[in-house]
Amino acid sequence: MTGRDPGEHGRVSTPLELLFDLTFVVAVGTASSRFAEMVAGGHAGQAVTAFVLAMFAISVAWISFSWFASAFGTDDWLYRALTMVQMIGVVVFSLGLPAMFHSVEEGEHLELRVMVLGYVVMRIAMLVQWWRAAHDSPAFHDVGMANIRWTAIVQIGWIVIAFTSLPLAAVFTAFIVLGALELGLPLLAQGSAGGTPWHPHHVAERYGLFAIIVLGEGVVGTVASSGDLLGGADGTHWTGNAIAVVIAGVGLTFGMWWVYFATPFGDILVHRRSRGYLFGYGHIPLFIGIAGAGAGLHVAGLHLEHHSKLGDVAVVLSLALPVGLYLLMVYLLHTLLLSAADRFHVLLISLTLAVLLAAVLLAVAGVAIAVCLLIVMLAPFVTVLGYETVGHRHQQQMLQHLAAEDR
Repeated sequence: MTGRDPGEHGRVSTPLELLFDLTFVVAVGTASSRFAEMVAGGHAGQAVTAFVLAMFAISVAWISFSWFASAFGTDDWLYRALTMVQMIGVVVFSLGLPAMFHSVEEGEHLELRVMVLGYVVMRIAMLVQWWRAAHDSPAFHDVGMANIRWTAIVQIGWIVIAFTSLPLAAVFTAFIVLGALELGLPLLAQGSAGGTPWHPHHVAERYGLFAIIVLGEGVVGTVASSGDLLGGADGTHWTGNAIAVVIAGVGLTFGMWWVYFATPFGDILVHRRSRGYLFGYGHIPLFIGIAGAGAGLHVAGLHLEHHSKLGDVAVVLSLALPVGLYLLMVYLLHTLLLSAADRFHVLLISLTLAVLLAAVLLAVAGVAIAVCLLIVMLAPFVTVLGYETVGHRHQQQMLQHLAAEDR
């Protein structure tokens, strides 16, 4: 385990990495469904808190593995065995999510024991992986040992807050501190994103594949939303609401996918390797936005089935807000990674926000929820149209400028 070549030709995700990602389908799906149920039940504030906690932990665990695998993935028997241990940790973590959501809803304490147990299992496996890298590669010995030290310290902290009876305020404070340490761990251990031999195109592909997995929640949310809207004794009569939800759900998911892959993150990271940290952790709110949109579709379905305590405006907001977060994060990452602002982007963002605001205002005016969902669906296609007509040329010019800077 001496480090992969960061310029390796044709580097792609391995079957093991794809198998590993599948365990996170369960985690993201559980978090999204619990979030939707809590929002529909009228506990939006608690739902957001629990959902952010869950998605943060899910994202950090996945990011930790993916960057290590890009730099040191040997795919030998021990590497595979340790990856299996991490997968077990993900499953245990997922089993603890319902209890955590319920405890946040009750508001008396924060139940983290099973979640933390699964998380610590994942991180212990990563400690062994880092020990192998530190032992086998003198060039990365210090980086590996620093990762081991800081990761172990943070895990002890998680165990303390999960298995001791601390006041709720103290638990949330400790969560913020430990979360900040999790985010800062790469900087504490290696000082910059260039400290390990990660592959820019491989990392970009890994993030793209994980984005697709999270986007799958949009499809799940669509099915969950439309299934009970089918009329008739045998459930085969398509109501107008069911048709609208299917079109809105699939259309929104497709539009969000198109927007993400309009940005060549791999090509950008080749020239902006020092901004790998920004790219890596900047995706956390982006992933939250994607998963939140899938949950928002589920909320809309529950409302249309009369299983929600929310008003029409709140239902539309439950979808429009995460979609807006996602789209804003795509633009923000694009701007920060390229170090270049584009006035055309200001126009596109303004039009996108106008579309989302129009959907909310229509709900305020009493327009049917199904129509409002179709309006929200149009939001990502503002960017799609802008990119396909004008934006792709602007982007190409920015990439050429980056290449010229390197020369």
